[in-house]
Amino acid sequence: MKRRKAREYALQFLYRIDFLSISSGNSKKSEILSKLKNDFEIFWADTDEKDPDVRAFTEDLIFGTVKNLEEIDVLIQKVAEKWRLLRMASIDRNILRFSTYELLFRKDIPAAVTINEAIEISKKYSTLESASFVNGILDKISKENKTAGKA
Repeated sequence: MKRRKAREYALQFLYRIDFLSISSGNSKKSEILSKLKNDFEIFWADTDEKDPDVRAFTEDLIFGTVKNLEEIDVLIQKVAEKWRLLRMASIDRNILRFSTYELLFRKDIPAAVTINEAIEISKKYSTLESASFVNGILDKISKENKTAGKA
């Protein structure tokens, strides 16, 4: 349950910074990464979250996602055949982003767990159709990376 809560916080945070144009190139990745520490302090002040494990996992998801955003977005775009990344709902796009980070870079988390968590979060914050969409994209990413030896 702690990790679900951390993933939900990551979604909220990434959704916020998505409007800083992290995907459109208006802000440089280095600028965004340098602002994250201050942004975290503000973010955590707005929540009642005190658990250091939840905070640490949340921040890992966010830093990892932003740091590897170009690679993550390219991969999502590649498997989302008929969907442009910027046409996707922001919530779905950001669920896909942090979940793809988990699939690629968090080898301690089984792919099935990551995908299931993404589906449940999309059901809670987006639409039932989004859950199916998120499942399909993440399943393709997981399978492609297993074949390429990355996952």
